[in-house]
Amino acid sequence: MKLLPLSILCTASLLILSGCNATSPKPAEKATIDSSLPVITLTKKGIIADMKSIAFEWKSIKDPRVLGIYIYKRTPKDEDQSKLEYYDTISSRFKTHYVDTDVQPDTRYSYAFKTFSKDAEGELSPVYNVNTLPVLQSVSWIHSIAGLPRSAKIIWRPHISERVKAYIIERKAFEDDAWKKIAEVNGRLNAEYIDEGLEDNHVYLYRVRVVTFDGLVSTPSQIVKVVTKSLPKSVQNIKASKNLPKKIEISWNTNKPKDFAAFNLYRGEDIDSSFELIAKLQSNKFVDKINEDGKVYFYAVSVVDKDGLESEYEKNKVMGMTLKKPKAPVILESHFDGSKVFIDWDEGDHRIRQYVVVRKHKQGWFKENIKEFKGIKKTEFVDSNILPDSKYTYVVYGADKYGIVSKPSSEVIITTPESKKIIEAPKSKTTTSKVVTKKAKSTTTTQKSSEVVQPAADLDLNEI
Repeated sequence: MKLLPLSILCTASLLILSGCNATSPKPAEKATIDSSLPVITLTKKGIIADMKSIAFEWKSIKDPRVLGIYIYKRTPKDEDQSKLEYYDTISSRFKTHYVDTDVQPDTRYSYAFKTFSKDAEGELSPVYNVNTLPVLQSVSWIHSIAGLPRSAKIIWRPHISERVKAYIIERKAFEDDAWKKIAEVNGRLNAEYIDEGLEDNHVYLYRVRVVTFDGLVSTPSQIVKVVTKSLPKSVQNIKASKNLPKKIEISWNTNKPKDFAAFNLYRGEDIDSSFELIAKLQSNKFVDKINEDGKVYFYAVSVVDKDGLESEYEKNKVMGMTLKKPKAPVILESHFDGSKVFIDWDEGDHRIRQYVVVRKHKQGWFKENIKEFKGIKKTEFVDSNILPDSKYTYVVYGADKYGIVSKPSSEVIITTPESKKIIEAPKSKTTTSKVVTKKAKSTTTTQKSSEVVQPAADLDLNEI
């Protein structure tokens, strides 16, 4: 008689064990031994041991007196290793198979069998010593692929046993104490796993176990190590200009990694504020055009590689600023001599290349005229086009070589008397307003030369 497959034996054993209950007969303390009862004899291949089960097969029993079979067992944990203890009962002489599932891998057990009748028990069979199989070994070859961005790849050779259902992936960080199951890969022929969402430039350890269709888990495989890809190096020596009109130039050292993708340029209005991405660049220079004088921005630059990893940039910020407005001219002296208005000022800022005088003329309650005198090179101004019974307000602006206009000076206010008190000034054929160059400061102003105020390029005074 051939031994049935193990799966059939397991099914049979479950049926047998499920039939065992409190009413199953047990050996008597002082049993009558009937040597005429048959002794259990195993078949030629009557024992099959697995990792967590042992199957037995014996020759069929023909004697009708036999009601069943007592099973005796000894385990390594039993205190008395000289004898076997009663373990289970088979309540039918027609059964020829038994499977014990209460065993551990790679462990030695001893069994014996005894038939029993209504009034007696037969002779004990020979003792059978059985060693369960060791735990299934894991995959024979495993390899890791390091240097991936925030991920790790593990590959292995598929297990040779067709009993394998899946692979259990276990991981621990280099500093951890315990292993953690992170995934289960189904299918014996599946032989890779990619672990994502890892930390940059971090060390991880991996190992693999196999699990069989009947739930057996193998020993762990060899351990492999993975180091994830590090972030690109931070940008160094960032510079931002502070003296350019209407723009800020930013530059930095070029330290492109081999897998360089781009530079990210960030800008914020305060060093501790949130920064926004304003440009993706291939070069290490950028001009930020800003239509505002004296505007301050903070900048930061990062390196991005082809895998999308970005270097740190929050700790390396630099301040840039557009060129400030020149300082306002400072009024030194102003007076009205009865026919002309004289204004004298200090340049206020060495950047100033020319001046603009803005005159407001108010006559009566509602009428007001505004006139600009541009292109003034000196620090003096004479207005001879004066009407009686009027109010004149003068403001002086300076402009640098870029056309950036300063803040206004303090106001000069002149109120003229009624017409009978106005001394008529000599009329000029070209203009009635003159710029006078004085050789020295004095209480009496002598006009020896005059400069006609020519129109200059328009200066935007509305921004001031």
